[in-house]
Amino acid sequence: MTGEIIELQALDLAIAGALVVALAGLSWAGRLGVERSLLVAAARTVIQLLLVGLVLETLFAHATLYWVALMGLIMLLVAGREVMARQKRRFAGFWGFGLGTLAMFLSSFSVAVLALVALVQPQPWYQPQYAIPLLGMLLGNTMNGIALSVDRLTDGAWQQRYVIEAQLALGYTWSEAVEGIRRDATRSGMIPMINAMAAAGIVSLPGMMTGQILSGVPPMEAVKYQILIMFLITVGTGIGTLAAVWLASGRLFDERERLRLDRLR
Repeated sequence: MTGEIIELQALDLAIAGALVVALAGLSWAGRLGVERSLLVAAARTVIQLLLVGLVLETLFAHATLYWVALMGLIMLLVAGREVMARQKRRFAGFWGFGLGTLAMFLSSFSVAVLALVALVQPQPWYQPQYAIPLLGMLLGNTMNGIALSVDRLTDGAWQQRYVIEAQLALGYTWSEAVEGIRRDATRSGMIPMINAMAAAGIVSLPGMMTGQILSGVPPMEAVKYQILIMFLITVGTGIGTLAAVWLASGRLFDERERLRLDRLR
């Protein structure tokens, strides 16, 4: 293994892009109605990743804690907005944005800092080459788990509102009244990562491991990093999901333990 990276040319990316355009053409011919979304998503991918590449090159050249923290904050805020946008019935006001953002901060940031300081141990510990990709993977997966779990919780509370109110009238506490819904919501947020771990190496080769192998890293070293990352992502997703469901379920009730679905949009 030489360790040399095979550089991609603009023509290579153009050919791959032409395949996406061809797929959009098939969608149009088959009247699937997703061609516009497909092309817009492809264009966003190119623009966003090119911009991120420029930002990371600058960040790597000026590796200070201030700039790394600022980049992490921007990533967190964008992820919080995405969580809010994916909700069928999201909370009104600040809670719609703040709930997912707070849960991701408590989970992804704490797990990322722990991994950097105690496990990976780059020098300095906030070295952007490690900190930004690690935080990005944690935020991306935690975002999906939180979005799924909170959406399942609020939709379940809406669908079963009469059952919940009947239980409250019978003397149940608010926590007891939504216990089943909360458990199902938490499970729905954690199942994707459990499935990903179960299928890793057999059904699929995870992205980070594949990227490291393509860049010339020895396979066993790439495997060790991938195991570490998957464990960290699972822990971050689990903690974030638990925190989000706990905060969201409490927000569905007021201090008199009345169901407050008017707090949902």
